[in-house]
Amino acid sequence: MSHAKLLIVGFVWPEPNSSAAGSRMMQLIDFFLKRKFEVTYATPAKFSENAENLEQLGIIQKQIQVNNSDFDDFLKEEQPTHVLFDRFMMEEQFGWRVAEHCPDALRILDTEDLHFLRKARQQAYKEKKSFKKKYLYTDIAKREIASILRSDLSLIISKSEMGLLVNEFKVHKSLLLYLPFLLKPLKDKDIENLPGFEERQHFISIGNFLHAPNWDKTLFLKEDIWPRIKKELPEAELHVYGAYTSQKVEQLHNAKQGFLIKGRAPNAIEAIKQARVLLGPLRFGAGLKGKFIDAMQAGTPSITTTVGAEGLCGDLPWCGEIANTPEEIARQAILLYKMPKRWKIGQKNGFKIINQRFQRRFFAANFFKRLKKLEKDVNLHRQQNFVGQVLMHHTTQSTKYMSLWIESKNKTST
Repeated sequence: MSHAKLLIVGFVWPEPNSSAAGSRMMQLIDFFLKRKFEVTYATPAKFSENAENLEQLGIIQKQIQVNNSDFDDFLKEEQPTHVLFDRFMMEEQFGWRVAEHCPDALRILDTEDLHFLRKARQQAYKEKKSFKKKYLYTDIAKREIASILRSDLSLIISKSEMGLLVNEFKVHKSLLLYLPFLLKPLKDKDIENLPGFEERQHFISIGNFLHAPNWDKTLFLKEDIWPRIKKELPEAELHVYGAYTSQKVEQLHNAKQGFLIKGRAPNAIEAIKQARVLLGPLRFGAGLKGKFIDAMQAGTPSITTTVGAEGLCGDLPWCGEIANTPEEIARQAILLYKMPKRWKIGQKNGFKIINQRFQRRFFAANFFKRLKKLEKDVNLHRQQNFVGQVLMHHTTQSTKYMSLWIESKNKTST
């Protein structure tokens, strides 16, 4: 392949300081830039002042519109060799246009997390029922899996999500690649420079409030967990950080209870470094939770639930404690906060997880190898994924005509 050109169709402008999705996108961009790809980032989202400055990295930024054939002209001009869709909604909107105007371009989907899995867990939680497989079989699952089948390769961030797609939904492994967070190893000198047990105080909770699991986690802390901890540790405070705090979040602030809403952290890892323990009791969610990765890098042990820890530690012990009831979460948080030996073990476990499970070098090499293989014979790969071709055919027909109808309607109404 002579000149590699990547077009990223983004769901939003990447904000690595606000969300794990933003960090993930920057890791992927870094991967392609290191391999000398020319990169263009296009999104229908409004520009955000907290977004990464992509132009500084030599990336062309482009605002695009849904249901607008200007995107077709842009594609014909751009002629990308690779297109990366950020979440399945972007593949739904723009994938058929790419297939039509750049048929030879490799179409890659970064799922971020499986949206249908997160929604299924949220539904079960809402109904106050234990999670069962029947919650998975929804329209959003059909849409997301159709998107995976239409793509040449889908990047899956968590091993448990790989297992779900392959075993439950019978998606062929040749369409999937396990690609978790791509991290640099933690070196001894990084670890030595971290504040120790005695230099830290208070608890921290962090996460973007636009994300439903984070808002729910904050309520869970406020109502059921923090009062139990505060009773045992009257001097302790809980510092709650997160981008996009709304009025309903700010109303939870209570200085007397030591429950402090702090808003956006200028630098997540720096904020977490000051705290002794991170609390992340998620009751639903999917993918990999970036807050725990940040905590491991900051050397801060954490308390979370089974859902929160999913896909992160594999067979290794967790970097703190896993508990699922408010009583047990509070009890483990208090013990971790008070016992230096236990705290140190949790911290060490975190360093081990980062260095053994998220090594950029290993996963990036694997990803590159897979791309090379696909580039060599994408037509054969597509032939072997006939169901994907069928779906692309029908999507192109239905989405195309719906989209053209919306576009002409927009034109006549202006």
